[in-house]
Amino acid sequence: MDLTPYRTFLIELAEASGDLIRPYFANPHLKVETKADNTPVTLADKGAEELLRSLINKKFPDHGIIGEEHGNENETAEFVWVLDPIDGTKSFITGVPLWGTLIALLHNGQPVLGCINQPILDQLMIGDGETTTLNGNRVQTRACKRIEDATLLTSDPLNIRKVLGVQADAYVSQARLVRTWGDCYGYLLVASGQADVMIDPLMCPWDIAALVPIIRGSGGIITDCAGGSPYPAESILAASKELHPQVIAALNP
Repeated sequence: MDLTPYRTFLIELAEASGDLIRPYFANPHLKVETKADNTPVTLADKGAEELLRSLINKKFPDHGIIGEEHGNENETAEFVWVLDPIDGTKSFITGVPLWGTLIALLHNGQPVLGCINQPILDQLMIGDGETTTLNGNRVQTRACKRIEDATLLTSDPLNIRKVLGVQADAYVSQARLVRTWGDCYGYLLVASGQADVMIDPLMCPWDIAALVPIIRGSGGIITDCAGGSPYPAESILAASKELHPQVIAALNP
């Protein structure tokens, strides 16, 4: 399948949403609402998704859409776009640039194309399962064979102990460096060879879809935390080929 026209459109979507979101970042007048699930949302989240939906419906009216803020439409279509306008809203509302816009394209229910766009740092990562690029330059995961040599990232360290248990928490602590450079930006770091492992025990479909072709295209392995299919899933583990099976074994004794 030729993904070229969809890749071109993906870049258009990323640029348009970035232009909308950028003025809201670090704006002292930004208003933050709390959703029913007790997570924050802003006009930037809502407006960016509305814009993306409008552009998709105009360009590909027969495609479906799954979005974090405005629900699903025609989600059983052959092609479906999955949108997370600001993945990492907690970072966004506190002026931390470790967030991004996630846009993915599903074909028959599986992710075939995805992007992470960070408009403040001017970084656009695109993956198609075969290759992954950052601002047009191909990137790859780095070889790391031991957890003791690894940089391990997670969005919320409390979730590792709470969801995966004490043994998983103890294993994670063996990493050379453990940091919460999380949400989608952590996966950007793994895919570009700046970090080695990213663990998120609690995830939603719009958090995951774009990450699958990105990590695979960079030569890494992405599964849920039990080693199963990453999409759909409720958790995610992304790592280098050398390290991934070791982490899976440690998380699932």
